[in-house]
Amino acid sequence: MPVNPDLSVDLFNCKLKNPTILASGILGTTRDLLKTVSLNGAGAVTIKSISKEPRYGHPNPTVLSFGPGLINAVGYSNPGIEKASEEFCELDQVGCPVIGSLIGTTAEEFIYVASIMDKMGFAALEVPLSCPHTPGYGKMGNQDNPEEVSRIVTAICSASTKPLFVKLPPLASAGNLIEMALAAKESGAYGITASNTIGPGMLIDIDSAKPYLGFGIGGISGPALKPLAIATVFELYKAVDMPIIGTGGVSTGRDAVEMIMAGATAVGVGTAVLSRGMSAFRDIADEIKEILSLRGANNLSEVRGLAHR
Repeated sequence: MPVNPDLSVDLFNCKLKNPTILASGILGTTRDLLKTVSLNGAGAVTIKSISKEPRYGHPNPTVLSFGPGLINAVGYSNPGIEKASEEFCELDQVGCPVIGSLIGTTAEEFIYVASIMDKMGFAALEVPLSCPHTPGYGKMGNQDNPEEVSRIVTAICSASTKPLFVKLPPLASAGNLIEMALAAKESGAYGITASNTIGPGMLIDIDSAKPYLGFGIGGISGPALKPLAIATVFELYKAVDMPIIGTGGVSTGRDAVEMIMAGATAVGVGTAVLSRGMSAFRDIADEIKEILSLRGANNLSEVRGLAHR
């Protein structure tokens, strides 16, 4: 019999009205944009990653749609933490919990940025350690291994009391994924975001005989990433007792329920904004509610991890 399911999620000491979370890198550049996303139904939002010093990022073009997904190499363009702390003030006005994303190349940089973010109104922090297309960071900075994960997480947790999520690569590109997740947990991380884009990948314009992206290579996201992201969440759920934000190709309520059945606590939404508009968060939440209702489920807990049972 149809019910009215409760979509709320308890995560990082907050109650999210639904499991949709704006993924980092999409729209999270100003407080007003975050507020607009919240008004359009997101359960939480994540800012674009911030470094100690300003970064110009990679040359245009930085993003390309190719049918089953996107390929991008933005290069972590951002104004630096000093300017960001001015932009992301009074975050209680956003209307939902805000996650701060930070990047660095040294322990000192992570500590510096985390110490400033700790004094801001973020509900949690996220650190991506798996970017496949930016020199000095993630895969190209040798940060995607258990030893570096432990070192970076330890540094951030020494400077901030905020719950910390570590954004890891897809299982398909990381044979040591579980070891990285365990290192993150043992070093003080609160949860895992799974997964980042996969790559590096490349597309070539045959008319100019040059790569489409200004940087040449990039990370692949969107629907093309979904099967890999779901497998990543599934394996992490079996191995590590931590909250997981399942991210990668979540465009519909069915996608979201797949992620949750694999073990995700909440779901990151990114490229769906390009295909479905800003209302994607509300629409996905409504679709989740309809699916749960048809199943006779009262809440998300009744389907979370169901694929493992």
